[in-house]
Amino acid sequence: MNCSIDTKKAMRNGEHKLRIPEEIVKLIRGMHPHLKHKVKRALKTIINEPTSGKALKDELNGLRSLRVSVSRFRIIFRISRKGEMEIVALGPRKSIYEETFRLIEKEREK
Repeated sequence: MNCSIDTKKAMRNGEHKLRIPEEIVKLIRGMHPHLKHKVKRALKTIINEPTSGKALKDELNGLRSLRVSVSRFRIIFRISRKGEMEIVALGPRKSIYEETFRLIEKEREK
């Protein structure tokens, strides 16, 4: 599977589909090549193993967090009822959970 980040903002592997918002695609494109490689590898893991990472609790219930190998970065994603996966946020562990909570609250207000 080719794991290039393209403008289609979706990656596929068989029946699994991963949606990546445009702002996260831009963030990945601007990363240092070493970190970008690790993020792409983590995205492949999400596609191949949708239940990878850990299930989040409380206010972030319904989301999953995957650690980007040997780093403090996390990828936060959700699995829809249709089985599609969507990246919600990407960032350093130190702030990603608070940032994700703010994003979820904004979605609920709409």
